[in-house]
Amino acid sequence: MSINKLDDLRQRKAKILAGGGAKRIDKQHDAGKLTARERLDLLFDEGTFVELDAYVKHRCTNFGMEKVDAPAEGVVIGYGKVDGRLVYAYSQDFTVVGGSLGEMHAAKICKAMDNAMKVGAPIVGLNDSGGARIQEAVDALSGYGKIFYKNTLASGVIPQITAIMGPCAGGAVYSPALTDFIFMVDKTSQMFITGPQVIKTVTGEEVTAEALGGAMTHNSVSGVAQFIANNDEDCILEIRRLLSFLPSNNMETAPVYGCDHDVNEIVESLNDLMPDNPNKPYDMFDIIKAVVDNGDYLEYQPYFAKNIITCFARINGQSVGIIANQPKFLAGCLDVSASDKSARFIRTCDAFNIPLLNIIDVPGFLPGTEQEYGGIIRHGAKMLYAYSEATVPKVSLIVRKAYGGSYLAMCSKDLGADLVLAWPTAEIAVMGPQGAANIIFRGEIKEAKDPVATRARVIQEYTDEFATPYKAAERGFVDDVIEPSASRPRLADAFDMLASKRETRPAKKHGNIPL
Repeated sequence: MSINKLDDLRQRKAKILAGGGAKRIDKQHDAGKLTARERLDLLFDEGTFVELDAYVKHRCTNFGMEKVDAPAEGVVIGYGKVDGRLVYAYSQDFTVVGGSLGEMHAAKICKAMDNAMKVGAPIVGLNDSGGARIQEAVDALSGYGKIFYKNTLASGVIPQITAIMGPCAGGAVYSPALTDFIFMVDKTSQMFITGPQVIKTVTGEEVTAEALGGAMTHNSVSGVAQFIANNDEDCILEIRRLLSFLPSNNMETAPVYGCDHDVNEIVESLNDLMPDNPNKPYDMFDIIKAVVDNGDYLEYQPYFAKNIITCFARINGQSVGIIANQPKFLAGCLDVSASDKSARFIRTCDAFNIPLLNIIDVPGFLPGTEQEYGGIIRHGAKMLYAYSEATVPKVSLIVRKAYGGSYLAMCSKDLGADLVLAWPTAEIAVMGPQGAANIIFRGEIKEAKDPVATRARVIQEYTDEFATPYKAAERGFVDDVIEPSASRPRLADAFDMLASKRETRPAKKHGNIPL
């Protein structure tokens, strides 16, 4: 081969690798952001990333675009290894025409998605874009439409992870919204349909971009995003960590890791964890840390609907998804946001063969006109649907309150729990003793000479008889009442036993979840 041709190849490669050039790269760094290629270098194991379509160019000749050179068409795509496992990725390059999306930019992203689907590998999208390339008009809009369609086809087949690492506005927000997980970087990323200027013009509202669509807004208020990171580096490390809990596709199970935490550990502190006063809160994370490997977990939506906890963890090296009521917030009641959060998490785990552990201490659905008008019936039904639809192993551990419909909604035996364990502190009933006394013993209390003493007596009688796990155990709704200290070995044994579970549902096009 002639030296000239090799030199030509190397020069072309060098120009592509330079992206938008040194000045724009410096500007990107000054904004606290890494470049598209620096992000990919962090995501993949060293030396494993293979770039595809580096030479692709746009075909636009409108508004002087024929004179615009856009190296790699403003997006870097390819594949590599993350902890030795195959992953596809695309990374938008803000230094090249603002990372704007046109026809060929979109085609590259679609190719990465198609390839990931073919080989059954997760896809990670690192978004940093000014939006649609206006010069390409409907071609750019068509590009977004193609990406949305492929996101939907890939849903439930391969894990789709999106990181918002800069601006993401207008139609661009819907591809992340269609993926399984959204990460945002604090202070440098925003998502919104319409920006502050448009909102001010149309509605008169004044709001900053950060308040409107910043990372904490979408992590704590809207629930659009599931994870928040301090900077690009932290974000990518957390993506790598999340991938470790997930299988490569829906035909596989998550990788099993070696466990150096004694699976048979008896945690004596759990025997004394539950307060004597049934209305006194405690931290549910104390239970989670005691039963999972090395107390380690990755929380999903930690700032949204704090009354319910959703997280990934491992028990004896095996990935599990945990849904647990948090008595520290709203007494652990279920509300509209908690129902949405948990239903989405349940379906994600079920799609990717991740067993479910439900830790239950739920006094009911949150009462009030705001909840009723907000559609708590419809939203609560999402949990019922998600649990009933899920065919992965489902283990429920009732630690304290399990009242009424909220008990069912947290995956009772009737909704398909494969094994239900309870602590002796469990209270499984239609409602709490106070409410039950007001209904069942209303007449007796009203006619008594000493209504206060009578009410106290009947409440205690009801508590002793029904606010326990034993009535439910007598009916077979609870498989075993266990000592709290033995929770870790019993849960590990349960998931080990259920590892070969096979369960099908009636053939159908798809169900109709109450969205």
